[in-house]
Amino acid sequence: MLRKDAELNHIHWATTRRRDYPRLMALAIDHRSQLEDLALEEAAVARIPAFKVLAVQAARRVANGRPGFGMLLDDKYGRDALFAAEAGQDLWVAKPIELPGSIPLQFEFSQDLGGRLIEWPVDHCIKVLCFYHPDDDAELKREQTAKLVSAFDAARSVGREILIEIIASKSGSLDDNTVARALAELYDAGLKPDWWKLEPQASVAAWRAIDAVIAARDPYCRGVLLLGLEAPIEALKHSFAVARTSAAVRGFAVGRTIFAEAAGRWLTGQIGDDEAVDAMAARFATLVDLWLSLKKAVGA
Repeated sequence: MLRKDAELNHIHWATTRRRDYPRLMALAIDHRSQLEDLALEEAAVARIPAFKVLAVQAARRVANGRPGFGMLLDDKYGRDALFAAEAGQDLWVAKPIELPGSIPLQFEFSQDLGGRLIEWPVDHCIKVLCFYHPDDDAELKREQTAKLVSAFDAARSVGREILIEIIASKSGSLDDNTVARALAELYDAGLKPDWWKLEPQASVAAWRAIDAVIAARDPYCRGVLLLGLEAPIEALKHSFAVARTSAAVRGFAVGRTIFAEAAGRWLTGQIGDDEAVDAMAARFATLVDLWLSLKKAVGA
């Protein structure tokens, strides 16, 4: 039956998505363990949810009603921020399901995703981070891939988009083909996420290799968002310029580069709400202006 044909189902899914995102610039503050580390003490940990609301204010200030802006927010500390982000329905929202730092990948709260995801708003994107290197141990890769497939299947069964974030550099060195090889292996496993979130690549050749894999394996993919890995803004200038040569990259989802300094100072009482919002908005605006100033390469 046609409804059991995976390729036809994928085409139907991809061609009936709710909104188009030719460009997407997101403030990622779905971090849990990193903010707990910045909080230093239990009383400050209790303030993390309020800080995430300030981050939404900063993102919305920068977006200023323009399309193509978003947030990555979590269920653990970000519930109030999610309500704030949903107001006006002007921000794209993605939420994590991974247990932070888990290798092999585990889901946060429960390994049974179905009941959890069905309660999410239909336009919230599922985000799952996996530390995956194509030269990892074969058994580890089997476990990681199986978990990603279960997340992908759950997303499709409840009609939610999914973003898969792959970080390879924590497990080994990167060359011009490392991430492309990782994506090819994951496509081989049947994964066709709506979005990929990938770390900066050192060369144009690396992005060309990634582009080739995505174009060949899933031309309906929404594209790639660039992550920041807490890099300084000066370093991201180079990463952005190289990424802009890619046909698949649609924008970025950067977190600690934008919020880490403000979070550390706010959580320890050194600055107030307005100063925190101003600081995050200024950094986010700098990255947005930088991205928009870079002309996408011809043919990309």
